[in-house]
Amino acid sequence: MWFKRMVLEEWFDDYQYAIKYDIGESAVKYLTFGQIGVDLKDLPIRYGYHKGKPELRECLANQYPGLNSNQVIVTNGASEAIFSIMSAILVPGDHVIIEHPNYPSLYEIPRSLGCSVSFLHLSFDKQFKPDLDEIRSLVTTKTKLVCLTHPNNPTGSMISKETLEKLIEWVEAQNLYLLFDETYREMSFESILPPAATLSPHVISISSMSKCYGLPGIRIGWLATEEQSILDAVLAIREQVTITNNAMSEEIALRVLEQKDKYLKKAREHIQRNRTIVSAWMNQQEDIEWVYPEAGVVSLPRVAAHVKVDPEKLFRMLAEKYKTFVIPGRCFEMDNTYFRLGFGATPDEIETGLKNLGSALNRLRG
Repeated sequence: MWFKRMVLEEWFDDYQYAIKYDIGESAVKYLTFGQIGVDLKDLPIRYGYHKGKPELRECLANQYPGLNSNQVIVTNGASEAIFSIMSAILVPGDHVIIEHPNYPSLYEIPRSLGCSVSFLHLSFDKQFKPDLDEIRSLVTTKTKLVCLTHPNNPTGSMISKETLEKLIEWVEAQNLYLLFDETYREMSFESILPPAATLSPHVISISSMSKCYGLPGIRIGWLATEEQSILDAVLAIREQVTITNNAMSEEIALRVLEQKDKYLKKAREHIQRNRTIVSAWMNQQEDIEWVYPEAGVVSLPRVAAHVKVDPEKLFRMLAEKYKTFVIPGRCFEMDNTYFRLGFGATPDEIETGLKNLGSALNRLRG
């Protein structure tokens, strides 16, 4: 077992706090205490519940018809949920199938646990849609877990309810587990997928307050599943790592979720407006190509093949000279001509960031 730093997080360390225009972030623009108006002066700062604050778990369980609060565990961000689930399910030598590109924890953790990983590649030419036939070709006698994320980060692609149901039917037939990251589920604009964990005991759903609610700093995520053995194992693992969650963070999450519709309505309107800005800019570009993101708050454009520039120089110049932040494709183990472009920031920030992106590209081309 050997953990190493994620290239993605190293890039964040290098530039995240030195830039002015963030068009690489994968969340709705973060909120402030003033915006949410939470008064915590009477909150006891004591150890919390190992599974999470009961009122918070009850509130979350309402999102999963047929599940109850005992089938939800609140974690320190979705990252801890991923780590705990994989540590509960996998042993060295197991095999995992990961949709790719994806958040790097989903493949770095099983590698660090001594497991082998196969990528289910999402292709630009196929609109970043997963091919279920390819999943079937990747399975081995050692496969234990399949991981998908939809709406996808970083591509913004979606799958249909029918595709999700077919995938779950196959997972059940193979006696595998499906880890379905639905952090952006509420940021769908045409149709919202049902919570995957409600469709089968073979599925574990994960989500967080970070992306759709603009609260990454409170570090609150959760997992939901019918499978009691996973719930028990996750609880045991958490007790060796974080024990409980931050009492203040759980209270903030509860207060926001009690007004969930208000926050999500505002976030959806914000994202749809910003996506229109980015789409209009992209439609005028000849040197940058993209697949229109169906949902979520990110997309994965690429520098066109005819453009003869070093992408790494472009991304670093953008950060250092133009104070503008995007995420290089190499941070997702991809061709570095790709980059993650987010549209959760303010409209002015996005418009200036896109202008800077064009200027940096032109400057490199001379």
